[in-house]
Amino acid sequence: MAASRTLSQPAFSRKSPIGRSGVLTLSGYGIKVRMQCGHLEIDDGIGPERRRIRLARVGHGLKRLVIIGSDGFISLAALQWLADQDASFVMLERDGKVLATTGPVRPSDAKLRRAQALAYSSGVALHISRELISKKLVAQEEVARDKLLDTLTADTIARFRADLPSADSISTIRLIESQAARAYWSSWSTLPINFPKNQLPRVPAHWLSFGARVSPLTGSPRLACNPPNAILNFLYSLLEAEARLSAASLGLDPGLGVLHVDTANRDSLACDLMEPCRAAVDAYLLEWITKQLLNREWFSEQRDGNCRLLADLAACLSETAHIWRRHVAPVAEWVARALWSTIRRPDIAFATRLTQNNKRAAKGSPAQLPFKRLPTQQNMCLVCGKPIDRSHRWCAECAQKNSTAALIDGARLGREIARGPQAQARRMETKRRHDQARSQWTTNSRPGCLTEEIYQKQIRPQLRTASLSQIAAAIGVSIPYASDIRRGRRRPHPRHWQALAELVEVMGEKR
Repeated sequence: MAASRTLSQPAFSRKSPIGRSGVLTLSGYGIKVRMQCGHLEIDDGIGPERRRIRLARVGHGLKRLVIIGSDGFISLAALQWLADQDASFVMLERDGKVLATTGPVRPSDAKLRRAQALAYSSGVALHISRELISKKLVAQEEVARDKLLDTLTADTIARFRADLPSADSISTIRLIESQAARAYWSSWSTLPINFPKNQLPRVPAHWLSFGARVSPLTGSPRLACNPPNAILNFLYSLLEAEARLSAASLGLDPGLGVLHVDTANRDSLACDLMEPCRAAVDAYLLEWITKQLLNREWFSEQRDGNCRLLADLAACLSETAHIWRRHVAPVAEWVARALWSTIRRPDIAFATRLTQNNKRAAKGSPAQLPFKRLPTQQNMCLVCGKPIDRSHRWCAECAQKNSTAALIDGARLGREIARGPQAQARRMETKRRHDQARSQWTTNSRPGCLTEEIYQKQIRPQLRTASLSQIAAAIGVSIPYASDIRRGRRRPHPRHWQALAELVEVMGEKR
């Protein structure tokens, strides 16, 4: 999912190593996180492109330390420093698997853990599973209807959601969710993926559409074969890490799930908490790939066809972790409260440590809501892929080339139209009309005072004050011919002198 940095990627350069969201992402080889003279000292990168960061205990702004890869070390003192600063640590494998998470953890509550372990026997597991999948299908229906503009798929998901209240087992809920997911992802399959024009020769054909959510390499979403699925897998990994941290901070066991079956090396409860939030990740990706381009330099293709994100793109995506934390926090608190309600005589009310909604309610403030406006990625030139302002479509160099090409194409098109049969017919009709007018006109038809000398000395100089459209309308000629008359390049037929004299007289009265 994420590969080491092998190509220059200036589109994601940042002045500060820590983003506004407080996320610091490390990648490369020989990563070192250790304490030096009371400071957290960090080394990462690859080859000569190394960086060193020193963070003091005050004013650092670090909330999440994300490491992509497993080559390097982090000392126990560094982990203690992160714990003291209430900063979380997330370690991701290069294929997107969550290897480890640590963060502010609430001491284990025996009553809550016991209620979590007895969730199946108490019946609360069925209630939690039904509610989680119901929220997920509501969000997927909204994405299909509002983002994908696929009313048929949205109605299909709504029909599956209507079957949830009658589901009497968790296996039935899983079946409904899988059927809805099949319809949901089928509407994504033909979604086009756009790259800059100059990069298309280097883009594999199967990268130009979203394709199937299931990878042909594994028969599952793991090891994606194209960029959008690789991005989606990475964002899901961030969401899973936030779900783990949320469950642990509430005193729950992330491994004891209710909807997902128990599996080795998987935190089933974290996967449960992810379900209602997946559609928010989908909407973020959909908003990105439908409005902006992807850059070929952000991805690498392994020998087996696996598509990996390069390090700088992964670091940029990691800065969205705080968004998914806001989405998963109320879900985790709702699940913990549902488990807490099965305790026969709870001593105290359940605390909302993640959202602080109890404290907000006491102060009369509204409850914390997830982010509605998601961040957008760097806008790129449609031709070469260079980063540009959002108000532009091309960089300066490509805009100049496009303007030149547009002028050449416009001139060619104009010549083709001018030589076309319709233009020829109009010219022939105009010529016949003027020939007929000249043949019917005689010298006697002209007033005696309108001589050529009068035209040259009195009428033509005054034509400079008239517009080309006025001259053309007065004598029934084209704009270019009117321009030649006004400049003196052409002398109009004597039958037009009277009309031009009247026009000059009218212009003189207006002055």
